[in-house]
Amino acid sequence: MINKRLLIKNLLAHNDENSFYDKKRQIDIGLKEGKAKFLKHICALSNSNPKNNSYIVIGVEDSDNIILGVDFFDDSKIQNLINAYFSNPPIVMYENIPFPHLPDDKVVGLVTIRPMDELTSLRKNIWKYYGGSVFFRDGSMSMPKVFDVLIKDVNSGTVQAIEAHSQNNVEYTLDGVFDFMKKRKDYNPQYKVFKEYFVVCWSGEKKIVNAEVLFSRVDIELINEQVRLFYSTLDEVDISYDDNSFKIVEYVNLGLQKAYTYYELEETIIHFEDNMHYSIETKLLFQPPQFDKKVLHHIYNANNAILKKLQNGSSLNPNELEDLKNLPASYLICYLNLFHEALEKLHEAKPFLKLNYPEIYESYQDALRILRKVKYS
Repeated sequence: MINKRLLIKNLLAHNDENSFYDKKRQIDIGLKEGKAKFLKHICALSNSNPKNNSYIVIGVEDSDNIILGVDFFDDSKIQNLINAYFSNPPIVMYENIPFPHLPDDKVVGLVTIRPMDELTSLRKNIWKYYGGSVFFRDGSMSMPKVFDVLIKDVNSGTVQAIEAHSQNNVEYTLDGVFDFMKKRKDYNPQYKVFKEYFVVCWSGEKKIVNAEVLFSRVDIELINEQVRLFYSTLDEVDISYDDNSFKIVEYVNLGLQKAYTYYELEETIIHFEDNMHYSIETKLLFQPPQFDKKVLHHIYNANNAILKKLQNGSSLNPNELEDLKNLPASYLICYLNLFHEALEKLHEAKPFLKLNYPEIYESYQDALRILRKVKYS
């Protein structure tokens, strides 16, 4: 089993970006341009490596390889995005890899691209890239190319050597458990060994919601691979397990005008097998809440007025500051109730929230995460 933290270190140490490896300071697939560029790189790496995995490391300074990290990114629907835009889509996995020196809310993103031994191309237009386009890696660049057959395999030996030097061992696993228990000592850290091999560590702050035990500030890691499976400071999570599986049911707290309700968002089950393999199964449970349209129109217009003041640099009064806290969730609910322009308004609010209101920006990120899950399910 590959230790993903060690794999990232070996990729960074190997050499600069090339035809099987790319690195990014950050990506933003919430916006059309960012999504298009991400898809371009996936296509190019898949076509340039027909016989081996290729990788994108996210959260690294390009010039000097300093690991700065990015926000935790929920990858559960990324394959649906890949399938929606590609012909002959590769298998793509996005994993969140914690590093000891990073803050709790930062990880390094690792994208693994496994080709299907067929030529990958864009199925439909996105941003400035046309449907039918084929991309290829030319050194460290992802370039459009006209060809209709797979290129010759040149990287398999190198990639296999890097992966072989990134295998996990007992020392790495024990160090990972001890590190987790120490880091999360304030949030009741626990661990369980599955099938005498897999080690899952988790922590969370227990709370009672409608007579049910849930956890907030949840951190869950698969220690064998140094992969963070779940992290959130906002959601409430139900955790259960048996000898063969570990299950997470994620809840979100949504509502209007201080009337909030917990809604099931997604169920994730990790199945552990006897042959030292595991699989992750996700199921969207979310049913968008429906509200009276007149009430929504009033709230939507109030949010637009607040957004306008942010854009003009005007000060907000105390009532508007209080309403601003609910702006991401309110725009989300409006969009889910067919106010289609609400999504664009939510994106317009991003730079102002990120710069001046970091706590509200967390709510913005949570709203986008819910939208991403709903859109690609």
